Amino acid sequence: MKKTPFISLLALLLACAGPALGQAAPKATLPKDPAQYGKPFAGVPQSQNATIYQVNMRGFSREGNFRGVLARLDSIKALGVNVVYLMPIFPIGKLRAVDSPFAVQNYTAVNPEFGTLADLRAIVDGCHARGMAVMLDWVGNHTSWDHPWITEHPDWYVHDASGAIVNPIPEWKDIAQLNFANPELRAAMIAALRYWVLQANIDGYRFDYADGPTPAFFTEAIGSLNAIRSHKLLLLAEGDKKKYYLQGGFQLCYDFGFINVLKHDIFARGKSVRLIDSVNTANYRNAPPTARMLRYTSNHDVNSWEGTPQQLFGGERGAMAAFVVAAYMHAVPMIYNGQEVGYPERLPFMGPRKAIDWTLNPHLTAEYKRLIRFRNGSNALRNGTLASYSTDDVCAFTKTAGRENVLALVNLRNKPVRYALPAGVSNAGWRTAFDGQPLVLSREVTLQPYQYLILTK
Repeated sequence: MKKTPFISLLALLLACAGPALGQAAPKATLPKDPAQYGKPFAGVPQSQNATIYQVNMRGFSREGNFRGVLARLDSIKALGVNVVYLMPIFPIGKLRAVDSPFAVQNYTAVNPEFGTLADLRAIVDGCHARGMAVMLDWVGNHTSWDHPWITEHPDWYVHDASGAIVNPIPEWKDIAQLNFANPELRAAMIAALRYWVLQANIDGYRFDYADGPTPAFFTEAIGSLNAIRSHKLLLLAEGDKKKYYLQGGFQLCYDFGFINVLKHDIFARGKSVRLIDSVNTANYRNAPPTARMLRYTSNHDVNSWEGTPQQLFGGERGAMAAFVVAAYMHAVPMIYNGQEVGYPERLPFMGPRKAIDWTLNPHLTAEYKRLIRFRNGSNALRNGTLASYSTDDVCAFTKTAGRENVLALVNLRNKPVRYALPAGVSNAGWRTAFDGQPLVLSREVTLQPYQYLILTK
């Protein structure tokens, strides 16, 4: 979504929006499903084993379309990615428009700026052929002002006291708030969600601004999607609460707490690295074993409104140290297109276009590949038990699964830091993770600025 403020108006909208989670909601009959296109993909990863790559079509290539993405699928696969997430593919509204792809004019059509349904299918087919699943970005909280529903079904929207359709957030002048208390609206939205699973053979959704629609809607919608027995679907909530995987049926949820602590508290203000432990405790208390938060050092919002990873995390080495913690500690990692080459400029997803220069920093791309390859091959990193040994300056932890142990020491400061190996961590028997060379640790290790050390045994 465009940058999401925390506003009191949301509470007012939710108060008008219908039943709470667990309460029965009136239902309408769903429209008939389209025929299944293609063969459902059998290689969708378990959620905790995902590595997600976000594609902003407008900045991905000079063409700025689906074909520009199709041409680089081999490069995406080579990173070690197994899930490709496409930003909104739908036609954009032109009334009160600001050129945002999050103002959807039609939920069952392709934005001609990007190409055709056949072009979208070619991306999905190409990803599946390479062993990668595809998620679409679903913008379900609101529509553009020229969506046909505005005139055909005005009762599907929230109205103010004067009878006017509500614009949920004034700074987003291009959108109109949907009313999820209306069973016909819910049925139409669920039918559109099912449409792309069948018509384009996709493998899941990232739900934009999941704090907007009601929990009751998500219960109904996810139940309907999971009833498509031919497909295994990945569902990611862009929301700021773990309630989405505790109660709502999502496997993955955005970790806003992590990214905010990392960039604002630890990097910008120099606060204790141990704050990350508090985030982990809050996120995973009573969570299902396969539930994961999604962690990242860049995405379309962060990149557009705040800066690149290099700008936010103290340069290239700081950005890589931050990524190691995001990807290895206890989460599913996401990479935003361009960060793997250290692209130094912001990539707008609205307004003037700017294409990524893919020729930059091949050494950095190789580093991302090495980090992701090790995570993909390590059951301990993906599914193991976490034990933290962090200090104020070093993020230190082990991940253990069966006989496999991984030790990560990550200096999150732009200065050399001495780290005393704790009594609970052996200093013998380790090998370096990326080349398998034996390494005996001293009881005190000096880590250079933003250095990370990954060991396994």
